[in-house]
Amino acid sequence: MAAQQLNQFQFHSVSKIGIIGAGISGIAAAKQLSGHSPVVFEATNSIGGVWKHCSFASTKLQTPRCDFEFSDYPWSERDNANFPSHVEVLEYLHGYATHFDLLKFVKFGSKVVEIRYVGDDHSTTTGTHSSENSTSGEYGNLLACHPVWEVGVQSSNNPDSTIEWYGFEFIVVCIGKYGDIPIIPTFPRNKGQEVFKGKVMHSMDYSKLDQEAARELVKGKKVAVMGYKKSAIDLALECAEANQGPDGQPCTMVVRTLHWTVPSYWIWGLPFFLFYSTRSSQFLHERPNQSFLKALFCLFSSPMRKVVSKFIESYLLWKLPLVKYGLKPEHSFLEDYASCQMAILPENFFPEADKGNIKFKRASKWWFYDGGVEFEDNTRLEADVVLLATGYDGKKKLQSVLPEPFRSLMLDSSGTMPLYRGTIHPLIPNMAFVGFIESVSNLHTAELRCKWLSRVVDNKFKLPSVKEMLDQITREMEVMKRTTRFYKRHCISTFSINHSDEICEEMRWKSWRKSNWLSEAFSPYNSRDYNEEKED
Repeated sequence: MAAQQLNQFQFHSVSKIGIIGAGISGIAAAKQLSGHSPVVFEATNSIGGVWKHCSFASTKLQTPRCDFEFSDYPWSERDNANFPSHVEVLEYLHGYATHFDLLKFVKFGSKVVEIRYVGDDHSTTTGTHSSENSTSGEYGNLLACHPVWEVGVQSSNNPDSTIEWYGFEFIVVCIGKYGDIPIIPTFPRNKGQEVFKGKVMHSMDYSKLDQEAARELVKGKKVAVMGYKKSAIDLALECAEANQGPDGQPCTMVVRTLHWTVPSYWIWGLPFFLFYSTRSSQFLHERPNQSFLKALFCLFSSPMRKVVSKFIESYLLWKLPLVKYGLKPEHSFLEDYASCQMAILPENFFPEADKGNIKFKRASKWWFYDGGVEFEDNTRLEADVVLLATGYDGKKKLQSVLPEPFRSLMLDSSGTMPLYRGTIHPLIPNMAFVGFIESVSNLHTAELRCKWLSRVVDNKFKLPSVKEMLDQITREMEVMKRTTRFYKRHCISTFSINHSDEICEEMRWKSWRKSNWLSEAFSPYNSRDYNEEKED
């Protein structure tokens, strides 16, 4: 039956490996797997992912350049202390892709609309699982010597075009957690946006406006921004800057959950990396697979972790008017850092608040009325424009292309993706996922995981059994649960060096990458530490 259906469409078998998405993770995967001439499907007309399609005029990188670069392609102004704009990030990514001739692998305007599993259609089972995957057997080789997946691709510019099918032995999914499917709040009957006489727009749609159109949307308007993470902060600032002068209107941020914000990477005159990004600082934190003595040390170092968090909080409360505006979170700074939710504030954010151009409203529930937004305390906020900085449904985006039974296996009982080394789902055969588990520097971790993945593909080493991988994932998740209430964001920031150590050990690399013990203990790790030249 499958063969009869495929005869209706155009079918290609051009490469062993397919990559879905040409954002940071997709480009990193293409570079590391370039020896196999992969096919990269990109739905848009450009590489860059969220940096191209979900950025505002004011969007900047959240980390210094040296923490956001590929190990073999440094920034031209690497020591520039200013955070680069999203345009500069795109230029860097294009430079990298051009330098290593990666664009030849990319099929632009190619949207993946369906994926089919055909591994069971072949008599040989080498390297594949049955759809009723065993939780105790071997995972197998990633290249199976026959197609395991068929990928249906359609032109993004013509939704009525013929679906073209490609067969692959192995697929790397790099569509990321952000973009494409916005989270739109649901409301009771007659309290949704249909009763509102103004304009409602999600940040995803706002990012598609050019600078002039975005300014016109909010200029002279009463704007409500729903949210308090990085996108919401950038939106509020852009609204404030467009409403300068006597005819300007204030922008109101409606805040449900507070998070810690940071003005710069210096805390009481000390570089931020000293607190969480060195081997010695991470030694204070729990990690997976730690020995009994290390677990005992972590137990007794709990007060020290709290002291570090309180030390940082004291600086933020001194430096920023968080108490004045009712923006002091109830949870610790460590919980936000451990869930990758720390946002760098634009310099003029609170100065605009001090001028009255940005206001704040705390509310856990809200809904629309004809003139704006109403809250559970029976107060109302008049608005002409409501901007939803309510995030994206990355899990739904991923599940929309996966077939059953793998769609149902995608998330575990806690609602997170169980990925070994942040890459391999033990219950989904011949498929990898890059860019779904976060760290403080997603580019660095994506590149290292892709180096690891390429060596698995080339059989440089074998994966553990399915059970062993699931056990490792469980240990990591237990650490996250004990560290932060926001564990579902699946962030490894407090044990990122240990995560990299274990990846290096599996690749038979040295896990300690610095030139001397002093640097090893007190210098931050970045991509340059994982350049292959260090193995020569």
